[in-house]
Parts: sequence; C-alpha cells; structure tokens
Amino acid sequence: MNTKFVVFTLLALALIISACGPTTVNQAAPANLRLLNVNGLGQAFLSPDIAYIYIGVHTEGASASEAVSANKDQTNAVMEAIKSAGVDAKDIRTTNFSIWPSQQYSPEGVATGTIYIVDNQVYITVRDLDKLGDLLDDTISAGANSINSIQFDVADKSEALKEARANAVENAKTQATELAGAAGVELGDIQSINFYDSSPYPIFEGKGGGGGFAVADASVPVQPGQLTISVTVSLAYEIK
Repeated sequence: MNTKFVVFTLLALALIISACGPTTVNQAAPANLRLLNVNGLGQAFLSPDIAYIYIGVHTEGASASEAVSANKDQTNAVMEAIKSAGVDAKDIRTTNFSIWPSQQYSPEGVATGTIYIVDNQVYITVRDLDKLGDLLDDTISAGANSINSIQFDVADKSEALKEARANAVENAKTQATELAGAAGVELGDIQSINFYDSSPYPIFEGKGGGGGFAVADASVPVQPGQLTISVTVSLAYEIK
C-alpha cells in the first residue's frame, strides 16, 4: 500500500471530522490585560403603600360548643368590621382555627376542671394605609383580641429598583474615575458588569399578641416609615 496515500487519507478524514465538530471561541481576556475593579452602591427609598396584619379572636368556655359559639359571634363581627373598613374579600385569608381543652388547677395544685380554648386568626392585606388606624380600632371594638404583627410593604418596587441600579452604576463609574486619576492611569472599556439586588423585606411593627390587645395601643397613630432598596454593581475597567 502506498504510505503517502494512507497519510493523505487520514489527514483528509481528520479535516472532515473537525469541520463537523462544535466551534469554540476563546473569549478569555489577554494575559497582559490590566483591570481596575470597583464596586458601586445604589439605593432608592420607598414609602410603604400596603400593610399585612394578623387579626385573631381568642375565646374560652366551659364546653367546646360554648367556646366555639362565642368565637363564632366575635369573629363574624370582626369580619364585618374588616370589610366595612374597605378590605376586599380576596385580601382576607383564614390562617388558623384551633380548639383544645385546658386543664385548670387551684393555687394548691388541685385540678378544678377543664375549659376549652378556641382561636380563629385571619391574615389581611390593607391597601389604604390612611384607614389602617381606624381599622384596628373597629376590629378591636368588634371583638378582636389578638393582633400578632403589622408588616408594611410596597406593592410595586420596579421603578425604585431601576433607580437604585442606575445610582449604583453611577457610583461605580465615579469611583473608577477618581481611582484612575489618583493612580495616573487612563480607563479603557468596561470588561465585565455584575450586580446584586437587595429587595427590602416588609417593615415589621409588633402589635400585641395572643389574648387581650389594648384599645389604647390600637388608637396610637401608625407610622409606616420607609423601605430601602439597595443594589451593588461591580465593574471591571481596562487600564490603558
């Protein structure tokens, strides 16, 4: 067999196989590329326009039926008060209904009998914060005696997020310009951009707990405060 022909055939096959394989582009930066890395922080502030609240009714009775009946009447009155305050039905959700016996004892430790405890709790979304104080007053007057928390939030954070990102980029650019000037170098093109968004959690405002919640506390004006969105941007500049 002609050796040159075999070699030529193998080379031809190798070229055909390589032509059918995937194309890989080496995008790695040149080894001698000098970089300046900066981190920029951007923030945006929002005024809450929504509140989440747990409102409950706690009742006790000598029998299960007595405790449930009392709880049912109070809960119905509380639900009417919530709806009258302008809360839509879709923004009211029952999160807990429980009943259990509780053994009672005298100061001497002698068992004196059993009572039954019933808890009924709803989670509501208030979309008109101007009515929040009145809503708390009305529900407590109607029979609510357990308010576990109030959380303030913002329904739409998209515009604030855009603002925070823009502020972060601007802050990073300013730092890069200042550092380059101080170091006596010139900035080139941006080689990479990374960012991290820190969406705010709802502001928590503790309000009472299980069993009696004072009307005086509910009538205190509610202050939603502010939410802060933070964005961190990392830029890598080429140094000329």
